[in-house]
Amino acid sequence: MKIHPVILCGGSGTRLWPMSRGGYPKQYLQLAGDHSLVQQTALRLASIPDTTAPIIVSNNEQRFIVSEQLRKVGIKPASVILEPVARNTAPAIAVAAMVALRNDAEALLLVLPSDHVILNEPAFVKAAQAAARTAADQFLVMFGIEPESPHTGYGYIRRGAALGDGRPAHTVAAFVEKPDLDKAQRFLEEGGYYWNSGMFMLNAATYLEELRRFEPEIARQAEASLVSASEDPDYIRLDEKAFAASPNISVDYAVMERTERAAMVTGADLGWNDIGSWSSLAEIAERNEDGNTLIGDVFAEGVTNSYIRAEQRMVATIGLDNIVVVETADAVLVAHRDRAQDVKKVVEWLNASGRQESVTHRRVVRPWGSYEGLDQGDRFQVKRIIVNPGSQLSLQMHHHRAEHWIVVKGTALVTNGSEEILLGENQSTYIPLGEKHRLKNPGKIPLELIEVQSGTYLGEDDIVRFEDNYGRASS
Repeated sequence: MKIHPVILCGGSGTRLWPMSRGGYPKQYLQLAGDHSLVQQTALRLASIPDTTAPIIVSNNEQRFIVSEQLRKVGIKPASVILEPVARNTAPAIAVAAMVALRNDAEALLLVLPSDHVILNEPAFVKAAQAAARTAADQFLVMFGIEPESPHTGYGYIRRGAALGDGRPAHTVAAFVEKPDLDKAQRFLEEGGYYWNSGMFMLNAATYLEELRRFEPEIARQAEASLVSASEDPDYIRLDEKAFAASPNISVDYAVMERTERAAMVTGADLGWNDIGSWSSLAEIAERNEDGNTLIGDVFAEGVTNSYIRAEQRMVATIGLDNIVVVETADAVLVAHRDRAQDVKKVVEWLNASGRQESVTHRRVVRPWGSYEGLDQGDRFQVKRIIVNPGSQLSLQMHHHRAEHWIVVKGTALVTNGSEEILLGENQSTYIPLGEKHRLKNPGKIPLELIEVQSGTYLGEDDIVRFEDNYGRASS
């Protein structure tokens, strides 16, 4: 039997704000190691025998981010499924199961969140192999993590009877919602309770059979959204009407807590962490003799047991203990480590205030590269634009602004009305208001330029696209 990995790339970007945001959640960040979390998730699959290319489940807004990140590490997905709306894990896994079963009637699904860290890869491989053997017997297998502390942020699974054959696999005796501290402490002392990691090994046909039994509407709408999907070589765009009609339920509630086929692989020290807060990240980060993790341009005097991260500017700290400081270009978080999970309250306030710091960074990733806001004022805005080699922006125009482009690195091929001009470093051009224009990088290195916008309105929605490589044309 083949294992078909399914990497779930959802997420609201709230728990690791200000680095993680709605438009760029934590799975795309390089937080622990040399790769982003989604890259790490995909790369560790290579060690598991009989594994196919991964199925990615993402959304339309993040499709280019995940595709580019996987391309950079040499991984070509089997499919990239785009959800038109968020509908939790049960519908997402249902569609992935249907896609896997198209070519493999015995498909096993290794379902993985894209934003977890696993430090012990050999142990993970052994656990996945044990889970695959168990799933081949028509079980729906969970990965239980032996608790190291009375954590109140996870659901718990109580271990049942061993399944035999020397496998570290058991039936599931009970599911327990996130407990209070006293109950979590009791679980730790009694033993036999495990954290629910959110990772699964599922027999695809068995999962759909059980889903149709317990939540037939999810199965029906998932199938309808796939039947009516728009498919091309790169993406499967699910039908919005059908997918939105699906109940919004997790795989745990829809199937795992109700089926008699639930099993759990246990006993492996995976070095697992779901990076659920800055405190969680601090627990696995390297620390100096004072117990501090210092990343970037940081000065720390008399500081202990703290996580301090500077992304853009120097950060100086004096006389502090057990704190988190995270600095980005447009926001700074300072919190006690014991209160790090309350960062969601900041995000809620930002959303209620209509501010963009919860959604986008000052640097915004686009399929052709990125742009970063440098300065703005009344009737002007300055941006730094980077265009990847061979990429181009849409042919577009603006009703309310003119633009000046100055090339600082690389070569730009500029369409400006009826003219097409080639600009090198230190050269510039002016795009009048209302003029059709396009920017392309014909070279082999990234193109960097400074854009100065001037006009009565400078919003990103003042773009009329006529031609676009990424399906965004307005007319």
